[in-house]
Amino acid sequence: MSKKIPYRFYLSEDQMPKQWYNLRADMKEQPDPLLNPATLQPLKEEDLYPIFCKELAHQEMDSETRYIDIPEEIQEMYKIYRPSPLIRAYNLEKELDTPAKIYYKFEGNNTSGSHKLNSAIAQAYYAKKQGLTSLTTETGAGQWGTALSEACAYFGIPLTVYMVKCSYEQKPFRKAVMQTFDADVIPSPSDTTVVGRKILAENPGTTGSLGCAISEAVEKATTTEGCRYVLGSVLNQVLLHQSVIGLEAKTAMELLEEYPDVVVGCAGGGSNLGGLIAPFMRDKIVDNKNIRIVAVEPASCPSFTRGKYAYDFCDTGMVTPMAKMYTLGSGFIPSANHAGGLRYHGMSPILSKLYHDGLMEAVSYEQTKVFEAAKLFARVETILPAPESSHAIKGAIDEALKCKETGEEKTILFGLTGTGYFDMTAYSAFHDGTMIDYIPTDEDLQKGFDKLPKIDR
Repeated sequence: MSKKIPYRFYLSEDQMPKQWYNLRADMKEQPDPLLNPATLQPLKEEDLYPIFCKELAHQEMDSETRYIDIPEEIQEMYKIYRPSPLIRAYNLEKELDTPAKIYYKFEGNNTSGSHKLNSAIAQAYYAKKQGLTSLTTETGAGQWGTALSEACAYFGIPLTVYMVKCSYEQKPFRKAVMQTFDADVIPSPSDTTVVGRKILAENPGTTGSLGCAISEAVEKATTTEGCRYVLGSVLNQVLLHQSVIGLEAKTAMELLEEYPDVVVGCAGGGSNLGGLIAPFMRDKIVDNKNIRIVAVEPASCPSFTRGKYAYDFCDTGMVTPMAKMYTLGSGFIPSANHAGGLRYHGMSPILSKLYHDGLMEAVSYEQTKVFEAAKLFARVETILPAPESSHAIKGAIDEALKCKETGEEKTILFGLTGTGYFDMTAYSAFHDGTMIDYIPTDEDLQKGFDKLPKIDR
C-alpha cells in the first residue's frame, strides 16, 4: 500500500533555506553580460551603484558564488509567512481523471498575495543597511508594488511606485493596499518625470507598460539624493532571492520521497519561474536528471515563443543597461484588453540563456483559456488563483491530460504564485464574456523588432 501524502505539507522552521542558490554558478555557459548603453561595453559592478544599492549590484554581477547566506534579519521576516506549503492537488487530479500526481507550491500566504515578497524583503533590507533614504520601483498587475510597499514599511523606507496606467485604473484596491503601507503610487506614464512626459507627448492615449514605468522609476532614483531603484523580476539578483521557492519545494518533495518529472511555471519577466526551477535545473545540468521544465506565457505578450534573442533595453525610455534576452522590443505595449498579467516585453537573461540552449520549453495560451483553467482550479482546489499563476495551472492541466492519454504516471510540480482577490475586474470580464483574446500579428511584433539596438555580439 502506497504512503498517503497529506494535502498540505509544511517544512519545519529549522528546515527553511538558510542560503539562496545562485544557478549561474552551475550553468555551463553564462548569460551574455549587461551592456552600458553609452559605450556598448560590458558593465562593471560599480557602474550599477547609481541605480542599485551596492550589495544588490554585487549579487547582480556574481556568477561564481553558488550559495549566498540569507541575513538573519531577512530570515526573521521570512518566518512571518514562510515556509509556504507544498500542496498535493488531489481534487484536481480526480477532476481530470489523470494518473499524474500534481503538486503545487503556494506562495499566496502573505498580505501581498504573491511570491514577490521574497525579493522585496531582501532589497528593502539591503537598502536600509546601506543607509538609503528612499526607493523607487514600477509595478504592473500590482503584486510587486504591494510586496515592496509591505517590506519598505517594515524597514521604515519611503517608497514611490510607478504603476502601469491600465492596471492603476483596473485594480484600485491594489493601489489602496500600497497606500496602506504608505507608498506613493503614481500611474505611469506620468507628467512627474522627463521620460514620462516624452512618452505621453509621443503617444497621448497610451495605457502604459512595464517598460514605461521602469523608465520613470529609474529617472526618479537617479535624480533623487539617497534614492535607489529596485526591480521585482528579470534581474539576476531577483531570481537569486526567489530560489527559496524551489529550495523549499525540493526539500519537501524529498521528505515525501517524490521528485517531479515536469516543473511548470508562469513566465513574465522570470522571477517566479526562475525561483521555482533553480534547484531542479541544477539537477538537470549537473546530475543529468531527466526532468522537463516548461515556461508558460500569455499569447498576447509572447517573449519566449515569438520574441527575438537579442540585446535590448530593459525599459521603454532606453535609459537602463541593455540585456541579452528574449524580447518583443522595449517599445512593445500589450493590448489594454490583456488582463492576465505577465506584461513585460522581455525575459530574464538567465532564463533566456537556458531556453536558448534547449534546457527549457515554452508554451503560450490565450487568456480566456487561462481563465477557464483558473475557474476549474478554484472550484476544485478552493483557492482563487492570480491570473499570472493561472498560466501555470493551464500548463499543468495540459501535462496531466497528456498523462491521461498515454497512461503515464508522471509527477507534475507547478508554481501557484499568488491569489487573485485583487483581480476581480478580470474575472468579471471573463464571466460576462467581454474578455478578448488578443494575439499580436507578425506585423505588430515586427515593429518592435525593427527598433532593437544594432549590436554585433
